[in-house]
Amino acid sequence: MIPAIVYIPDGRPWPGQLREVALDVLELRPAEVVLPEATVRDERGGQLFNGSTLMFDPAAGGGPLADAVADRQARAFGVTNTAFHVQRALRFASALLGHPLPRLLVRIGMHDQPRRWRGGHYRLPRPSLTDEPATLSCAGEVHLGGGAGFVPAPDGSRYFHAPAHNAAIICHEVGHHLCRHTADFRLNRLRPPEQQTNRKIALDEGTADVLAAILLGTSDIYGWHRGTIAEWDPRRRKLQPRWTMAHFVGGRDQDPHADGTVWASACWSARERVIATGADAARFDAALLRGMESAGADAARLTKDALSRRRQFSRLLSAITRADPGLAPVVLTAMAEHGIRPGASNAALEGAARADLTGEVGR
Repeated sequence: MIPAIVYIPDGRPWPGQLREVALDVLELRPAEVVLPEATVRDERGGQLFNGSTLMFDPAAGGGPLADAVADRQARAFGVTNTAFHVQRALRFASALLGHPLPRLLVRIGMHDQPRRWRGGHYRLPRPSLTDEPATLSCAGEVHLGGGAGFVPAPDGSRYFHAPAHNAAIICHEVGHHLCRHTADFRLNRLRPPEQQTNRKIALDEGTADVLAAILLGTSDIYGWHRGTIAEWDPRRRKLQPRWTMAHFVGGRDQDPHADGTVWASACWSARERVIATGADAARFDAALLRGMESAGADAARLTKDALSRRRQFSRLLSAITRADPGLAPVVLTAMAEHGIRPGASNAALEGAARADLTGEVGR
C-alpha cells in the first residue's frame, strides 16, 4: 500500500476534497501505476514518478499556461487520482458480482492532436479504428484527454479541465468496462476479439452514468465541469425525476447520452426509493449489477433481432427485479414513474409516456 493524495467527492459540484488515501500498487514505473486490477499510464512521455511516493499537488490542473514544475505535478496527480477511482470502481463491482472484471488499461493524454481534448471514452479494438493506437487491449481501454479549457476551482479561481482530475469522467468510463463484461449490450463476446464494436446505446451510457452517480454519491454527476449548463438542460445529465420516456427520442442518429439519462434517472429514483424503505443502498446496487450480468449471459446469437432486444429498457429492468425479487415492487413503482415498465419496447414506452403527457396537458 502506498500513501497517495486524491480527490474524494463529497456530493458538491467541484472536484472533491483533497485527502490522503492508501492505494494498493503492484509497481510504479516512470509514467504509470500498475494496480492489481488495472494499469494507469500517462502517454505524453517524461518521468513523473521517481520514488515510492504518490503525494502530488493537483496544481489547478496544470495545462499549457502552467510552468513545467506545476504541469508535472498536475500530470502525476492525474495518474494517481485516476488510479484511485479506477481501483475503487472495479473493486466495488467485483465485490457485488463476486468475481473480478477483466484487467483494464487506462491511457491519459490521448487524442490531443490536432487540438487538446478534455473528454474520455472507452475503446475496444476494431479494424477501422484509425484514430486510436495501433494495438488496443481486447478487454477494453479507457482513454482520457490531456485537458482543455477551464472550470471553476474550489476557491473560485480557474482550474484547467484535465479529465484525469475529474472523478465523474473516470467513473463513467469504468462503467462502460463493467457494461462490456456483464450486460454486453452489443454482444461483443460473440465477435472476433479484434473486430468488436464501440457503438454505445442508451442503456450503455445511462448505466455508466448511474454507476458514476452511485460511486460519487450525487445525482449531479457532471455538476463541476458542466456547472454553467442549467439543471433542466439534458446536456447537464443530472439524474432527476423530470426525465421520463416522454423525453426519449431513439433512432440510430440520436445521441445515446441524452436517451441514457432517462434510464439513469429512473435507476437513481429506484435506488432512492429503496433507501427510503430502510433498505441498504447496496442491495439495489447488487441487484443492478447482477441483473446486468444475468442479462448478458443469455445464449443469444449475433443477429439484428438479438441486438434490438438488448436495447430495450424493459429487458434490463426485468433482469434487475429477478436479481432481487424482494425489491421488485419498490423498483417497479419508481421506474413506472419514469414511464419504464416490463414487457414493452422503448418505442411503446415512449408513445405511452407522451400520450400520458398529452392527456395531462389537455385536462
